Amino acid sequence: MRFFFTRFRAQNGRKLISFPRLHWWQLGLFFVVMGPGIITGVVDNDIGGIATYSSAGASYGYQLLWVLLLSTIALAIIQEMNARMGAVTGKGLAALIRESFGIRIAFYSLIALLIANVGNIMAEFAGIAAGGEIFGIPRIVSIPIAILLVTYIALYSNYHKVERILLIFCLFYLAYVFAGFLAKPDWALALNNSIKPTMDLKDVGLVTMAITIIGTTIAPWMQFYQQAAVAEKKILLKDYQYEKWDTYVGSFLTNFVAFFIVVATAATLYKNGILVETAGDAAKALIPIAGRFAGSLFAFGLINAGLMSAIVLPASTAYSLSEGFGWDAGIDKKFKEAPRFYIILVTLIVFGGLSILWSKIDLIKIMIWSQTINGILLPLILILMLIIVNNKSIMGKHTNTKFQNIITIATAGGVIILTAALVIFTIIGK
Repeated sequence: MRFFFTRFRAQNGRKLISFPRLHWWQLGLFFVVMGPGIITGVVDNDIGGIATYSSAGASYGYQLLWVLLLSTIALAIIQEMNARMGAVTGKGLAALIRESFGIRIAFYSLIALLIANVGNIMAEFAGIAAGGEIFGIPRIVSIPIAILLVTYIALYSNYHKVERILLIFCLFYLAYVFAGFLAKPDWALALNNSIKPTMDLKDVGLVTMAITIIGTTIAPWMQFYQQAAVAEKKILLKDYQYEKWDTYVGSFLTNFVAFFIVVATAATLYKNGILVETAGDAAKALIPIAGRFAGSLFAFGLINAGLMSAIVLPASTAYSLSEGFGWDAGIDKKFKEAPRFYIILVTLIVFGGLSILWSKIDLIKIMIWSQTINGILLPLILILMLIIVNNKSIMGKHTNTKFQNIITIATAGGVIILTAALVIFTIIGK
């Protein structure tokens, strides 16, 4: 983080030695600017993500850890593009898609995003319910409290207050790190599988899990939310270097937490042949194997992740739809200034909560397919982003480098190949 440091020289015999020195005022600016990148990254480990990583660890052990390493690099580059577009244009991604490609492409992209996000939001409240039940709190109590709390934060706070609340939520994700250590994993095997790619394209389950990991690690909602947050926070180009590092830290934290979720379930559930379908299943199964404290930490993490994501995902959807159709949007605005934005936001929160409270929907299928839709939608969003970010009439001198384009194209291409393999082998029945 070179902008934090300056250099000075000290005489040591005949050699001049350079030492870094921290500029506290620059560190202070970083803390002022930080938020959009870290929050976007940490919230990526929502209930659907936790369920995906838990299932990956329980079903395949440490085998898919290498996907996390590659996706961390890709995520950092992709999210940096979003932050840069937000700082340069002062607009969200949905607004830029509508202006660059027209309302039709924007409409179909946003409808697919809406479908995926509705499934994700329902999963957040399911996670809150599951985590509460492990602590003896029935969902008839936990869900209404969650709906009221999340709605209150969304309606009666400005952007900066919401951001501070979300940053506090981020700290509680350390519960998964502690749970990972308590599970006593095989660290040598875990680290080896983190850097050694293996993929059998004939294994439909393995391919599906890889797509789902990518779909939840680099989810389309992230691109829309972070850019909208950068624009609403009014982060300018002069402060962009700090936002860039905010993005890199957030991208690292995303898969740092995911790594510990995978190793915790691989070391316990996979080792004992226990399969899970939801994050709640994983928390319950951990208790008799890794101990009640590890299971409780996992369950506490579920509640925290669900509450945090139940704020961010509806907000991301409301931002995207409002920008895509040219409506006023923003948590800093009052209800009368952006009524459509707030109606979408509150409707998604209430619907997501009540659907878990009153219905017997097969949430597992909804959650899995919402994550898979993320993986299928991602290449389209990345292609649109690439076209916009390389348009000099929009970005000026802040267009992509060749390296950034190569990584983004490789990510989109990889997802397309994996998705095609999944469809082909599913059709032929293998």
